[in-house]
Amino acid sequence: MERLSNKVAIVTGASAGIGRATAKLFAAEGAKLVVGARREGELDELVAEIKADGGDAVALAGDVRSEDYAQALVALAVETYGRLDIAFNNAGTLGEAGPSTGVSEKGWNDAIAINLTGSFLGAKHQIAEMVKHGGGSVIFTSTFVGYSFAFPGVAAYAASKAGLIGLTQALAAEFGPQGVRVNAILPGAVDTAMYRDMNNTPESQSFITNLHALKRVATPEELARSVLYLASDDSAFVTGTASLVDGGASITRT
Repeated sequence: MERLSNKVAIVTGASAGIGRATAKLFAAEGAKLVVGARREGELDELVAEIKADGGDAVALAGDVRSEDYAQALVALAVETYGRLDIAFNNAGTLGEAGPSTGVSEKGWNDAIAINLTGSFLGAKHQIAEMVKHGGGSVIFTSTFVGYSFAFPGVAAYAASKAGLIGLTQALAAEFGPQGVRVNAILPGAVDTAMYRDMNNTPESQSFITNLHALKRVATPEELARSVLYLASDDSAFVTGTASLVDGGASITRT
């Protein structure tokens, strides 16, 4: 049985990586999709793939820093499919990296705006729609970085993503009585373009791989299955969690 049959979902950051894999899995599980990202061409390709596989999806390109865009994604879901049940706020950025004493104010602000404020603005309008229909599931993409441990040179990324855990808990407590569940996934290393940009040498990739108990990094599809669990009724009594999907990175010291 399809686990998201008759559900309507928004996925941001859907043009690549975890977002793309999750959008395809949601569609395969019966959800109707509104996919968002900055790159219109990649979104159009994704929609074409979903439709070719028998799914249903529409796309809207934009910047998650814009509240107008957050509203437009919800409006598109309602206009096209009549409701909103699931939102995966996945769009994010590594932001300006390097020694924290040299990070620019703009670099800091951009990371906060995309990773934290953008997710809040999305959830603000998504939840307002979900409560009209008895609830739903909101999911954020946080990270193990700045939660179970951290690396030098990624303060803006760590702080903005850690902020999502506090946001998750606050929204879960506030809107639980209205049937809205709010959770965050905390991935370990995932084999995406962002990961390869950060780790572009065999030595770097070997170091990152060894941090994980499983001694490998994840595929985007593996993360998508964890998101599916939180989106579906399988997790009907799960809310307010920071869910580690990190291959054991948080417990490994070998």
